[in-house]
Amino acid sequence: QVQLVESGGGLVQPGGSLTLSCVASGGLFRVNAMGWHRQAPGGLRELVAVITSGGNTNYADSVKGRFTISRDSAKNTVYLQMNTVKPDDTAVYYCNADVTERGIWKLNLWGQGTPVTVSS
Repeated sequence: QVQLVESGGGLVQPGGSLTLSCVASGGLFRVNAMGWHRQAPGGLRELVAVITSGGNTNYADSVKGRFTISRDSAKNTVYLQMNTVKPDDTAVYYCNADVTERGIWKLNLWGQGTPVTVSS
């Protein structure tokens, strides 16, 4: 059974930086795409950034120019580098992955989430 585990969340001051990590593991699979979503208190879950197996990236307008998504394909790991953070970035950040398990089954997986709080 493939699972996603996020890490790196915490408290950071406005204007600061933080890096999130997500590792996919637990079975025979291939990662097709990985990305990040976030959900603020009382809000909806929204796309932050995604990177495909071909290396193409997409970002939400609210984070474009400040956040960078990257990957280490050999380690099945995706990162989110968050720079110049704002209070509006406060949310629980969820890792998301589209995988093919055992060369047959297509699955869309979610991590448990890691909270990020931007505050002075």
